[in-house]
Amino acid sequence: MHGLGNDFIVFDAPATGALAAATIRRLANRHTGIGFDQALMLEPPRRPGTAAYYRIFNADGHEVEQCGNGARCIARFVCAREGRPAGELVLDSTGGTVPARVHPDGLVSVGMGVPNFAPAALPFEASSEAYVYPLAVGGGEVEIGAVSIGNPHAVLRVPAVAEAALDRLGPAIENHPRFPQRTNVGFMEVVARDHIRLRVHERGTGETLACGTGACAAVAVGRSHGLLDPRVRVDLPGGQLAVEWAGPGETIWLTGPAETAFTGEVNP
Repeated sequence: MHGLGNDFIVFDAPATGALAAATIRRLANRHTGIGFDQALMLEPPRRPGTAAYYRIFNADGHEVEQCGNGARCIARFVCAREGRPAGELVLDSTGGTVPARVHPDGLVSVGMGVPNFAPAALPFEASSEAYVYPLAVGGGEVEIGAVSIGNPHAVLRVPAVAEAALDRLGPAIENHPRFPQRTNVGFMEVVARDHIRLRVHERGTGETLACGTGACAAVAVGRSHGLLDPRVRVDLPGGQLAVEWAGPGETIWLTGPAETAFTGEVNP
């Protein structure tokens, strides 16, 4: 499945449990495997009132906490498999519960929780919480916003995403020692108060065509800096997402398409 080209394999957990990291890396290879950004493994519900429990593994085999586009794909998948009509359901994950709305037009909305700017939430090494942090990278210094959307994000504001030094800065910031568990890195261009352009270097994967939690993180940081309105159109290389955030203490919502590319079988 994919959300704007951010692609996944979605599968039921085998009886033996999670796949080995080496197996995930092999399957993620786009030349000799299936090819995907993340693997989404479904398990039976663990809490009453939830439709499924899911775990997320990046292409490098490491398990991560949350994935916005992945959550939207799972909501669409579960509804289709169980014959549910368009409507609301609740998913569960290592990052917590995720309310979802499958719309009749095929779009899917997911509530990604309350953005958390506390450095310890990412985690990120800082003496105190701030809107902007200077970060020494490659002999220079950049300014980032840092926020957790159930997973860690660093967000840089750039004049134009097309010219952003993503290939150089993305890996350097992802693996910066101040992010002990590494981080996703977003490069945000503010077009208007209700419109941004975004490219994201995802932790353990590299640049993807779209990143749902990255879109939420960029809007949360932009809102905290007073640059954006409550509803924002986010243009990514793979297409367009919509993010809504009323402000501190409120859940941030992500809306966009979720599509099935193909179904098949593989013997790991």
